Amino acid sequence: MGLAGRLYRGETNFDFIGSRKRWYIASVVIGLICVGAILFRGFNWGIEFSGGTSFVFKPPSGVTLEQVTKTVDDAGVEVQTAQKAGRGSDVKYVLKTESLSIAQTTEVKTALTGTYKIASNEITDNQVSSSWGGQVTDKALIALLVFLVLVAAYLAIRFEARMAIAALLALLHDLLLTAGVYSIVGFEVTPSTIVGLLTILGFSLYDTVVVFDKVAEDTRGILGGSRISYAEAANNAVNETLMRSINTSLISLLPVGGLLFVGAGLLGVGTLKDLALVLFVGLAAGAYSSLFLATPWLVDMKEREPRYRALRDRVAARRVAAAKTASQPVEASSDDEVSSAEADEVDADGDEQTDREPATAGAGSSSRPARPAANRSQQARRRSGNRPGRPGGNRKKR
Repeated sequence: MGLAGRLYRGETNFDFIGSRKRWYIASVVIGLICVGAILFRGFNWGIEFSGGTSFVFKPPSGVTLEQVTKTVDDAGVEVQTAQKAGRGSDVKYVLKTESLSIAQTTEVKTALTGTYKIASNEITDNQVSSSWGGQVTDKALIALLVFLVLVAAYLAIRFEARMAIAALLALLHDLLLTAGVYSIVGFEVTPSTIVGLLTILGFSLYDTVVVFDKVAEDTRGILGGSRISYAEAANNAVNETLMRSINTSLISLLPVGGLLFVGAGLLGVGTLKDLALVLFVGLAAGAYSSLFLATPWLVDMKEREPRYRALRDRVAARRVAAAKTASQPVEASSDDEVSSAEADEVDADGDEQTDREPATAGAGSSSRPARPAANRSQQARRRSGNRPGRPGGNRKKR
């Protein structure tokens, strides 16, 4: 079955912890790109956050979105975003501009009705204040802070404080990566984006908690021995939960990928892409951070403690001693006058016993076969009870 079979049976042994510096470097590079995009490109805020006017109408047959956008631009109003909603005969065009006065709104509707023979009552306009978007942003930030506090408290009680810190760091990594991708791609940030963002927080923590639960199980009582270090036990735990993480991530990404690539990409349903993108990027980032970042960060924090550092040193010293013992040649002594069947045997109690059988018996008899080693100590004890100089066994008196 190869790699797939070993993954299914949980027999992989990837060195996630030993190669953690590679993941750190990759994450730092990606994080810097995301921060640069956010600072220099910013976000494409939707009308709900920036305020503005939207126009929704059903276009005549054969009229493209580009033609409609040009018509509005020629009327002296700049179109900020233009997208399609629905599919087939139910498709509608959604145009969003800056906040317009009543006269400007009437002028845009007049341009559309005059060019494409659309009835004025078939065009729906909606004015949104930017203060409403500010309220949505504030509530989203409050919800995020409350969520983080509750999660940190739960992880600290259920596991330990260091696991809570590592999980929150991985969560912030996922948020930064998702926000950076949104800035780079230029998708519109809408209330659906905020909902998707809060959704991926739960998924990212779920995957991390599954891994941490296995780490806590495998490292329980580890300080009492010197067989394995904390880093090695944590790496084993990640490998044991690897298939579960892959399955969970794939099952979550497949339907979200359908929304993004099929619904928004192939079918052109633009209203889905803001929600689908944040879910897809967030789920992928959460799967990555739970395996490659959260547990390595936990190991780094744990091995800063003197007791876990001492455990690592004991394990290393024990292995060095074992390697030296294994490399020393074993010296074997031999006696030319004693055959291998007459060699000294060591008793189970540690006492050295001698068990020699005579090479030949009386006339006409052949040499005795060697007796099992398990009976030799008993034979030695029976012979030790005979008088010196007298052959073993009792002879019949004449």
